[in-house]
Amino acid sequence: MKKIHIIGLGLLGGSFALATKKAKPEMEITGFDSDEQNIAIALEMGLIAKSLSVPDKDTDLVILATPVDTLFDLLVKTLDQIGEHTLVMDFGSTKDQLCRQITEHPKRAQYLAVHPIAGTENSGPKAAKEDLFDGNVMIICEMEKTDVHLKGMAYDIFDALNLRLRFMDPKDHDLHLAFVSHLSHATSFVLGKTVIDKTADERNILDMAGSGFASTVRLAKSSPEMWGPIFIENKTNVLEALDSYIDHLAAFRDKIEAGDIQGLKDEMLEANKIRNILNFTE
Repeated sequence: MKKIHIIGLGLLGGSFALATKKAKPEMEITGFDSDEQNIAIALEMGLIAKSLSVPDKDTDLVILATPVDTLFDLLVKTLDQIGEHTLVMDFGSTKDQLCRQITEHPKRAQYLAVHPIAGTENSGPKAAKEDLFDGNVMIICEMEKTDVHLKGMAYDIFDALNLRLRFMDPKDHDLHLAFVSHLSHATSFVLGKTVIDKTADERNILDMAGSGFASTVRLAKSSPEMWGPIFIENKTNVLEALDSYIDHLAAFRDKIEAGDIQGLKDEMLEANKIRNILNFTE
């Protein structure tokens, strides 16, 4: 592998560039973004060597790191443009619809559906982090539909970036992500708006906000341009997650209203089990 092209030079695309440059400094990395300012920043930071609207025919790997509602058209366009030895991967956090849409494309074997479980609440190329992928999980869907030689090239870069691989069905991926990622972002956005609506004086928020509030609402700083499309693309699963969350929240509220202290303690003790499931440490 000698040449990588990245479309979408934000947090994920930029971080992938930084990590690859560190692991494989001989790699030539080019890129493109619909925002000209992002291109300028990426060039200034050295994330990419040059900007290309279309990847060179001899490019080994093309990364699509754009909002999920742009990915299908972009994936088709990219597959139509690339040479026969180029692999295309997308970093989108919804997979089922995209995999179903692309299944009949004549170059389907040159596509690998992946999702890096990595990110922060920040966005844009300036948010890029060299260690964002280090030690994190890369989910791979429909591995068997990708050309074996191109797949081997992908595994080489995953290993160089110290990624842990997990293989999932696209439907399962979208359902699980709705509960462990998409729901947490939705509730964080709503919590942030609830507090802003209640407290018009921003200084009061800052004066009273402790570390608990800051950590809970941190995701509310995430990019609406990225997350709006995710909620819509994964609507069925996100609605199921939200309905379940609302049911639990209503039951919690009812216990508070009834003064049911033991019921509240039981609910919280049950929730404490998440620490063991996720191997949290104090």
